[in-house]
Amino acid sequence: MTLSLTKDQEARLGLELAAKRQEHSDLDAAITTLTEARLADRMLLQRLKKRKLALKDRIVQLERILLPDIIA
Repeated sequence: MTLSLTKDQEARLGLELAAKRQEHSDLDAAITTLTEARLADRMLLQRLKKRKLALKDRIVQLERILLPDIIA
């Protein structure tokens, strides 16, 4: 299924994708730091990991919209 996006929609989705990638990276760093320093309880780590997974799902969704598979 191919979506026809306006330049404005494409730009907004591109900005959202960049923001989600950055947030995902930041969460990954925070989880690593908290785990290594043993500063967080299991519930906090579980919440952060769940948020990270939700971000990854949205990133994949945005990538599929912006970078559709090209059948060769």
